Amino acid sequence: MKVAKTIELVRSLVKAARSSGKTVGFVPTMGALHTGHISLIEAAVKQCDFVVLSIFVNPTQFVPGEDFEKYPRPIDADLQVCEKAGVDVVFVPTTEQMYAAENLTWVNVEKLTDTLCGRFRPGHFRGVTTVCAKLFNIVAPDVAFFGQKDAQQTVVIKRMVADLNMPLDIVVCPTVRQNDGLAVSSRNQYLTDQQKQDATLIYKSLQECRQMVETGTTEAQKIITRMRQILNRRPSIEIEYISIVDAETLRELDRVVGRVLVAVAVKIGPARLIDNILLDTGKR
Repeated sequence: MKVAKTIELVRSLVKAARSSGKTVGFVPTMGALHTGHISLIEAAVKQCDFVVLSIFVNPTQFVPGEDFEKYPRPIDADLQVCEKAGVDVVFVPTTEQMYAAENLTWVNVEKLTDTLCGRFRPGHFRGVTTVCAKLFNIVAPDVAFFGQKDAQQTVVIKRMVADLNMPLDIVVCPTVRQNDGLAVSSRNQYLTDQQKQDATLIYKSLQECRQMVETGTTEAQKIITRMRQILNRRPSIEIEYISIVDAETLRELDRVVGRVLVAVAVKIGPARLIDNILLDTGKR
């Protein structure tokens, strides 16, 4: 496994792999790697001949007051995870490498970023799409791998790639959960044991939603009210939003019809946690 700290080196390594006829898979991360990231690496190793993983805590996707400074950066442990999982190149650029001068060019995906997390984190998705566009230009992968836990991000990135005719495929891998249902996240380590236990109500509320839909309830507000009741069982949980939206347009729905994304964001202690499920009623 190679560790590339410069754009020039990672490009040369990818170029050498391509000259050997290898397909290139890419897993963009902010480090603090966990089993969710490992599942993305495993998918990339299975589908591609040469796998690049980036570790870059991107400052432009953090909004004021968020945890950029204290975001975990266990680089040595992350490199061990990558080597064990079969990554070929880890790209670890500095902020100066990625934003060498005042950045005057930004990538904005409209409409899709106005809802869900975009309502509460203004400017966040501009940072995500810009850094992903830069990383795609640097690594030039055939396929990039993302996790379903960040559902809005996957929809936005897919649209950016399509609209800008970027020559790569986006693969979305299932959310990885702990045995108690809590979606794995780098921010879970901010939580106390009690807060982690409280956080399991997030997935319980999503499971209740699924069960209600399967038993015939389609009224979105009725489902959201029930989910809110479940989350309100613990005073540590501050609900940011519970939304039922079209899985492609991310527009709010009055009824659960067709392919639907049910998304939740809460704050527990110092952590902001998100989770979601996809439902498909097969009706339009």
